[in-house]
Amino acid sequence: MLLGAVADDFTGATDLCSMLVRGGMRTVQLIGVPGPNDIPPDADAVVVALKSRTAPVREAVDQSVAALHWLRDGGAKQFFFKYCSTFDSTDQGNIGPVADAMIEALGCGFALACPAFPTNARTVYLGHLFANGMLLNESGMENHPLTPMKDANLVRVMSRQTDGTVGLVPFGTVEQGAQAIRRAMTGMKEQGRRYAIVDAVSDAHLVAIGEAAEHHALITGGSGIAMGLPANFRRAGLLPEAGDPSALPLVAGHTAVLSGSCSRATLMQLGRAREHVPVYELDPIATPDAASLAAGALAWAEGKLGAKPIVIAASAPPEKVAAVQARFGREEAGALLEDAMARIAAVLVERGVRRMVVAGGETSGATVRQLGVRSLRIGAEIDPGVPWTLAEGAGPPLMMALKSGNFGAPDFFTKAFEMLGA
Repeated sequence: MLLGAVADDFTGATDLCSMLVRGGMRTVQLIGVPGPNDIPPDADAVVVALKSRTAPVREAVDQSVAALHWLRDGGAKQFFFKYCSTFDSTDQGNIGPVADAMIEALGCGFALACPAFPTNARTVYLGHLFANGMLLNESGMENHPLTPMKDANLVRVMSRQTDGTVGLVPFGTVEQGAQAIRRAMTGMKEQGRRYAIVDAVSDAHLVAIGEAAEHHALITGGSGIAMGLPANFRRAGLLPEAGDPSALPLVAGHTAVLSGSCSRATLMQLGRAREHVPVYELDPIATPDAASLAAGALAWAEGKLGAKPIVIAASAPPEKVAAVQARFGREEAGALLEDAMARIAAVLVERGVRRMVVAGGETSGATVRQLGVRSLRIGAEIDPGVPWTLAEGAGPPLMMALKSGNFGAPDFFTKAFEMLGA
């Protein structure tokens, strides 16, 4: 194992894995903190996926540090804390507290922070995060049901989450390349700063930042920042050229999409899917019980399963999300729908579904836990940041794609299965 990573949600972990595979690293995603007797898989990179993005701060810190220790004991030479390219968090955390704890555990004193992913229209300029060309707090993320982002200035956002000081490596420095970035970060560490937000508006910037961080014990950010890391290991003679790291065996079976994300991208994808495949929408206000919600969806799905995918969605526009949260409470509403989707997933697998797309980090987390998935071997990308994976665990092998809500083209749901010949 060369790189050991901890991700704060399941789709984000898969996103990172996909980036590493693209760089030539054999990559495995593990679900939850491995046990002390678990043997690290035969892979160049191992990403531990946690459901910690919106967990209580103490729980998120404890799980993340436990995963970090396991990866270190497994021989990892560098560590990565992966969070969302829209920096999903609140003023209480969890990005700052988890990163603080990792820095302390590694004794490294400093880490960069860069969530940029230009391919998916996430850029950082003068410390401000933009999504789809708009300031983060004007991009729709201000309406996120769990982590509403009201401030695009990451220096301010991160400063509110840590007792350390936060600096900025600005665009002008990043444009000068890896050596200039390295000097700037070294200077900040010597000044006693704990973090540096690093600007990036292009893939070339991400590659340069990765090269500049070659000897950093800890890197934090979105999956984009991992773009330059495989080359570091290759230059050091640690990563040999190998066969196609994305090759996976195909699994035959019925196809389904479970969508819990309420992002603009996912809502657009659902709109496109309705033109081609059957779509069922959960209504928690009419049926405020997880078991009954699941039963209704499964009754609808009876007789529809086959090579053509079906879609079951808990996704909704902001006004409907607000109405549901007003009735049940924010956390209770999320738990209700996650429970329902997990129940649906389990029965669909019992009915022969072996190819499944899950949209939304919380929904993905609930689903893979319900199915007993313990590891994902990463395959080819459907769209940037979203690969097919081979899921293995307590049940039958599954082809799964865990999609971050904001990722994917409008035709993502239909395109995913076309890749498999469905």
